[in-house]
Amino acid sequence: MRAVVRNSERGAGTVLAAGLGLVLLLALTGVVLLAQAAVMASKAAAAADLAALAAADAARGLTAGEPCVVASEVAGRHGARLVGCSVAVGDIVQVRTELPFRSMFGPAAGLARAGPPPAVDAGAPGPSRAPPMTGAG
Repeated sequence: MRAVVRNSERGAGTVLAAGLGLVLLLALTGVVLLAQAAVMASKAAAAADLAALAAADAARGLTAGEPCVVASEVAGRHGARLVGCSVAVGDIVQVRTELPFRSMFGPAAGLARAGPPPAVDAGAPGPSRAPPMTGAG
């Protein structure tokens, strides 16, 4: 009769592979959740940018409507809801948006400010005005 030799490490490779697979799955899940949060934040920021630009146009009288109502409509068209809107002196509009669904990291919010372009001094060289030419010739 032969003696039975038991190997205490039998099946250890299977447990190790299953453990590494689980760690890899958890890491991949974390990366996907972070990517989803980044996409949602980008979408909320884009909605805020567009809403602020539309509201600034309305504040300056370039388009019809009240600035915050226009901002709310534009944010809604982009899948966000308007959380805050204020019109400051000089027709500068600040808009805060939020997406209606949340990620694990909380709601995705966007904040943007828009207004009229800065006034250009008539005597200063600007982007469309070259400095005066001086030369000996």
